[in-house]
Amino acid sequence: MINYPKNPGMQPEKNILSKGLARTDVNIGLWFTHDPAIYKDPDSKDYYTYSTGAICQRSEDLVHWEMVGKVVDAPPLESSEWVGGKDIWAPDIVKVGEEYRLYCSNSTWGVRQSCIFLAVADNPEGPFIPRGCVLKTTDKLPVNAIDANIITDVKTGDMYMVYGSFWGGCHVLLLDKGTGLAGEEGIGTCVARRPSWMSGGIEGPYMIYNPDTEYYYLFVSYGSLKSDYNVRVGRSKSVKGPFLDFNGRDLTDLNDADNTVGFLNFCGYQWNQGKSYMAPGHNSVLRDADESWYLISHIREKNFTPAPEPSTMQVRKIFWTPDGWPLVSAQPYAGEQEQEISVEELAGFYERINLVPALPQGIATAVPMKLRSDGYYECCSIQGTWEKTGRNEFKITYGPNEETFYASPVWDEGCERETLAITGISKKGIAFWAKRDGDL
Repeated sequence: MINYPKNPGMQPEKNILSKGLARTDVNIGLWFTHDPAIYKDPDSKDYYTYSTGAICQRSEDLVHWEMVGKVVDAPPLESSEWVGGKDIWAPDIVKVGEEYRLYCSNSTWGVRQSCIFLAVADNPEGPFIPRGCVLKTTDKLPVNAIDANIITDVKTGDMYMVYGSFWGGCHVLLLDKGTGLAGEEGIGTCVARRPSWMSGGIEGPYMIYNPDTEYYYLFVSYGSLKSDYNVRVGRSKSVKGPFLDFNGRDLTDLNDADNTVGFLNFCGYQWNQGKSYMAPGHNSVLRDADESWYLISHIREKNFTPAPEPSTMQVRKIFWTPDGWPLVSAQPYAGEQEQEISVEELAGFYERINLVPALPQGIATAVPMKLRSDGYYECCSIQGTWEKTGRNEFKITYGPNEETFYASPVWDEGCERETLAITGISKKGIAFWAKRDGDL
């Protein structure tokens, strides 16, 4: 018998919130969350996100969130005078010894006169007190000092800051572990970039290490945060790269005429029912104590008009393929647990979304799919077979093509019901989603 997650409760309507404020009921503060960095405190076991505006939120279960508030009052004077403003973007946190270090971006829209500064506290809820500037950039440099993320080399213990956006791309800079400030001169090593004719659109780098695969994974956001944002991934045995995608292409490769460099595992989407979403990105990743993995990002409801569309936050489970690639769940996390699912339970009518790289990266839409309990597979005009290969693992075969997928009970947030969801990948590295709509 399938154990479905409970209804997590609805978000407050976005039109009753204002930036920096949230209600005190279920799922507060998800609207207007931008650039969320996830952190689990080893002492309290609470989960935290830190987002643009230096806004902190807390959760006990990754589903229900409460507002902590602004945890950094203002950038240090050296930074704000350099930038000409006091905005704080995209914080990321790391704990070193008993010190909590929050790396914050201080910048203004569309320029490279930026600064990443460090603020410290003795607890995850602050207040964080600025210590100093880690990196300052100008329009004369090929990089932008924003979007910091901290990663430690598992072999050497050296600490690095991943950062950057647009222009010359994303870089890795050595830190002084003792002070938390820069540990080398210059701008570091470039690990990902985009062609200039694509506006150089790349930002929000986030690097994690998976001890099971012994790879570092670099997540980056391609495109415009207001329209075609999408999440790509590359992996490397070294913090400094090269980071290669599913097909072995380097994330620094500027020869990308069809926007296919980088493994695409999250983009705008539209099911046949419920809300449509665009521009997921600036994600962070959590490996929990029980070895479950989660991707946290902001996303917007579909609105391809000049009118502004506020971002909201989603948490999604990550499934890892046998050859070591992260797949993002087809539905936002509602507390579901991975469990064995039988062929009979999984059989039914589905709608399916293929996450195919496109130029530009628009909205992926759903098509009908059928899984019959006798092993028959159908998707539009495609006919094939499917079979169970593991506890919650399955395989689809049609013609010369083969796909692997994972099934999970979920809460369908668009239709407000329990259902089963599928997260899969083809042998060619195309990720796909599906969700069950009914019995055969």
